[in-house]
Amino acid sequence: MSAPASLSEPVFPPLAINPELVRKILVRFIQNEVQKVGFERGVLGLSGGVDSSLVATLASQALGPTNVLAVIMPYKSSDVKSRSDALQVVQQLGINHVDVEITPQIDAYFERFPDADQRRRGNKMARERMTILYDQSSVFRALVIGTSNKTELLLGYGTIYGDMASAINPVGDLYKTQVWQLADAVGVPTAIVQKAPSADLWAGQSDETELGFQYRMIDQLLYYLVDRRYSKEELSRLGFEPAFIDDIIRRVRDNQYKRRLPVIAKLSSRTVDQEFRYPRDWGH
Repeated sequence: MSAPASLSEPVFPPLAINPELVRKILVRFIQNEVQKVGFERGVLGLSGGVDSSLVATLASQALGPTNVLAVIMPYKSSDVKSRSDALQVVQQLGINHVDVEITPQIDAYFERFPDADQRRRGNKMARERMTILYDQSSVFRALVIGTSNKTELLLGYGTIYGDMASAINPVGDLYKTQVWQLADAVGVPTAIVQKAPSADLWAGQSDETELGFQYRMIDQLLYYLVDRRYSKEELSRLGFEPAFIDDIIRRVRDNQYKRRLPVIAKLSSRTVDQEFRYPRDWGH
């Protein structure tokens, strides 16, 4: 895939951000959300991609480099460049890091299920990384900080209780093209911002190939669909292809379950996450 629109093409005007303002908001968000639940530190999975590199940068600014732990968790098929990119971010920011190779436990599990396809293996890897992050959070006494962006969350392009699991998520309201803008502005290495997005779950994997569309087009459609609440007819009048519209709407609808807590059967007058629902826990 070509370099992302953040550096190679003009930004779609409605998705242009004020990088410094957004940076300040997200740094303050991390500070507030970490401290108000009694923590001083944060831990995140650092893949060497733009999303996690941006979050590492924001967390370092919010909490201080010594209070951030980056966990690098390669599998044997991971691109070696991913690890070197992750280490470049670690060195640039001066944050703590630990390497945890996930190949032994993943391969041991799939020895029992040798016919498992790539998607099943990829989901298992994502959930293995989640368990490692939460284990390391206990050791480091830190809150797990998520790295899924708004595009991924809306499309369900992630693993529930895997890479989508975290205590807080500073970039969950930024579309992918906005992540590129902010990452470029805060000093994430240019090579990381420019490289083709990939979850690196198997050799040669590419986000845009797997999705079937470029992020810049997906983000434009999602902006009108979600933020502006345009109908299918209005989207068509903007020039989006009907098949593209239908595919994106289907993904958003089909993956709603990934964006919410488990649904609780209601029996009482005040049910957790329904009537009993607060920005902060009750009693604080």
